[in-house]
Amino acid sequence: MVMAIVLLVLALGSVLFYFLSPWQLTPLASNWSAIDDTIQVTLWVTGTVFLAVNVFLAYVIVRYRYQRQRRSHYEPENKPLEAWLTGLTTLGIVGLLAPGLVVWASFVRPPADAHEVEVVGQQWHWTYRFPGEDGRFGAAHNRYISDANPFGLIDDPYGQDDILVESPRLLLPVDRPVKLLLRSKDVLHNFKVANFRAKMDMVPGQVTSFWFTPTEVGEYDIVCAQLCGIAHFAMRGRVVVVEEAEFEAWLAEQPTFAELAAREPGDPAAGEAGYASCAACHGSEGQGNPVLNAPKLAGLEGWYLTRQLELFRSGARGTHEADAYGQQMRPFAVRLEDRQAIADLVAYIETLPDRPVEASLSGNERRGQRLYRTCASCHGADGEGIRATNAPRLAGIQDWYLARQLEHFREGVRGRHPDDPYGNQMIDMAQVLVNEQAVRDVVAYIATLSGASRDLAVRRGGGEE
Repeated sequence: MVMAIVLLVLALGSVLFYFLSPWQLTPLASNWSAIDDTIQVTLWVTGTVFLAVNVFLAYVIVRYRYQRQRRSHYEPENKPLEAWLTGLTTLGIVGLLAPGLVVWASFVRPPADAHEVEVVGQQWHWTYRFPGEDGRFGAAHNRYISDANPFGLIDDPYGQDDILVESPRLLLPVDRPVKLLLRSKDVLHNFKVANFRAKMDMVPGQVTSFWFTPTEVGEYDIVCAQLCGIAHFAMRGRVVVVEEAEFEAWLAEQPTFAELAAREPGDPAAGEAGYASCAACHGSEGQGNPVLNAPKLAGLEGWYLTRQLELFRSGARGTHEADAYGQQMRPFAVRLEDRQAIADLVAYIETLPDRPVEASLSGNERRGQRLYRTCASCHGADGEGIRATNAPRLAGIQDWYLARQLEHFREGVRGRHPDDPYGNQMIDMAQVLVNEQAVRDVVAYIATLSGASRDLAVRRGGGEE
């Protein structure tokens, strides 16, 4: 009897928890109210079965409780009961599947006026591609992906005007249907925006798709809903739904494939003059100066230096009130007039000699090695840095600087700005370092790394992967 009461209380409590819980579906911001309706149908079907099974089980516990004189009745078949169970199960399955099949048929059939956006996923970030003025995407394939061609575009005239967005922040116009074409560079991913009630797997070697119409202006989180690796939880982006005019203005600012290919490489000679102001803190050979809290620049990858200078210029880095040295750096970055000035400066820094640094912090290298396993997934087993994961080189960087940046990431001093998506990822990843000692331990281990994998690739002419 007690067991039967417990079952009924648990069943009733589960129902009450659902209806009284504050954790409900996020506000709908697209046309897919039909998916909400399907979820409700699923709830009622499964909820009814859940209650029926538990009530029946409680009845059986009471009705057939142990009695010393009772003997079991053997009845191997009961055709009326089997017919009822088969019929009710069939109705339940039809109730679950039919609405979903109807909605799915519409989910993958966009209207004729839907504009197209390609979403490219990789460990662990999102990028996007829009068709240019010709309204057609150029052909692309993963085998053509490289540092210079991150979207893998083929030599196709239709691809020259394709608009490339390398930030995980995507703008879409409100009340305009959009068809998303989904492509993965590496492993299984899943593009999901909870407010749109929309998600779809991304399978390497295939292009999947779905469509929706954003109906509410605002910002919405993009997450990967398919376990894709150690930083899966940090694979996030933002969809920003705006008015049509704002969307068109934003799209016009994004570079085309042809424009990116035509950009002039940096000129070290021109960058040398610009480096004069940097040398006062970072040293004439980019060796860094701990007295001035200026890190070593020599040996850092050009793409990473470029990104950090652009973050300083835009205010996405160096504006937090607790980042005193970042605030000192920002005025120098603002002096760089345009992208070409940054390219020239970075080209010169890349010519500076990469000399070894001395360790200045103590820590337990063995414990640090265990902690570094998480870091290695992005930054490389030997701290060489991996361009494909947007992770810079760590080997050969001063330990005091690494420790300070890790502390800043842990505390949210660095990486919180919405225009610093990879900093946002580092905030999440840095939480594995639970205290200052853990930071010192992992930095002590990084100080033992040589970046040999990267150096070997450079010697072979392969550059960074």
